[in-house]
Amino acid sequence: MSIKNKIQKADEAVSVIGDGASIMIGGFLCCGMAEILIDALVKKGSKNLTLIVNDASFPGRGVDKLLSAGQVKRLIAGHVGTNPNVVKRVNAPQKSDRLECILVPLGTIAERIRAGGFGLGGFLTTVGIGTLAAKGKKTVSVDGKKYLLELPLKADFAFIYASVADKFGNGAYRGSTRNLNPLMASAAKHSILAAKEIVEIGQIDPNNIVTPGIFIKSIVEG
Repeated sequence: MSIKNKIQKADEAVSVIGDGASIMIGGFLCCGMAEILIDALVKKGSKNLTLIVNDASFPGRGVDKLLSAGQVKRLIAGHVGTNPNVVKRVNAPQKSDRLECILVPLGTIAERIRAGGFGLGGFLTTVGIGTLAAKGKKTVSVDGKKYLLELPLKADFAFIYASVADKFGNGAYRGSTRNLNPLMASAAKHSILAAKEIVEIGQIDPNNIVTPGIFIKSIVEG
């Protein structure tokens, strides 16, 4: 049985991403981030994007390339303190240039993505009770204790980075490059994986595979 060739150039892989798309981008302060895909998307110029990320990277790096290019309309993130450009966009004088920024506690954003990928209807947490994070959210009482109901996060696309992947898209990670990448791969309709190294199927020890290739639509080397 032949296996579909998933390997593409970066420009080809992101060509399916249109205006208004939602994209999960793995990475923790650019560690384990598929910057080759971000660069290709900046070149393509898709607008009004919603990004779901762990953080907003640094000025001139990672997610900031899309923010600075004015391609992002909505940012859902656990942390933006390393990127002052987010504050500038949120407070932009022109409403059309303004960024909508939704902050979600780091553990909560990870679990919401996991819920999206694993088919869960949501989860209960005490994180955010009594704070602005609880605004507009449903509370549930269990054994006399209040919890927030957090809903799943899903996306149209995901940019995943793996240290090594085979030609089917099975991915393995080195150290902290893993971060949210495996969760995001499962929570998007169309996941694109960028790998530092691509090997033949069977060359990765199955025990080291974290992201199964069944989640991956296309693979980019770099």
